[in-house]
Amino acid sequence: MLAKGLDLPRVTLVGVVSADEGLFLPDYRAAERTFQVLTQVAGRAGRGLWGGRVIVQTYHPEHYAIRAAAHHDYARFYRHEMRFRQEAAYPPEVRLVRLLYTHTRADKARRAAERLAADLRWLLREADREDITLIGPAPCFYPRLRGQYRWHILLRGPDPVTFLRQVALPGGWRVDVDPLNTL
Repeated sequence: MLAKGLDLPRVTLVGVVSADEGLFLPDYRAAERTFQVLTQVAGRAGRGLWGGRVIVQTYHPEHYAIRAAAHHDYARFYRHEMRFRQEAAYPPEVRLVRLLYTHTRADKARRAAERLAADLRWLLREADREDITLIGPAPCFYPRLRGQYRWHILLRGPDPVTFLRQVALPGGWRVDVDPLNTL
């Protein structure tokens, strides 16, 4: 409730339990999301006349997202996050394309993802596109959603979109260019 931006003027104490839980999700923006939520929640305490206090419970107090949020230090967070994204080759340093396949049967979703990944690897080799990395196929973090089994493939590089324009994707695949998350 507090992270949604509600203005509760009588709130003087905010506690965050397991603040670092989102840090280790398999998504390159996990630290960014954790920093955003902690900063928003911390901003809820002390808006009224009485001041406020925030208590954060974490198993990783040394993590840069936790430390930067504790001090509302956007610049510090940005420096660390951009260094991580450069080293790991994630946006905005490179482009990312997520290919997502869903099916009511787990085996069909897995086979479709394996087949497309094999085809894409072959096409990347044929096109001599060593600048594009193929990640996967893998089940999504939420492997089943609304009765659909989910598998995805990621393409990472300076311009995977141009490469994909030359590929006839089989039916049922969703393409997300520069996805907001990879969960």
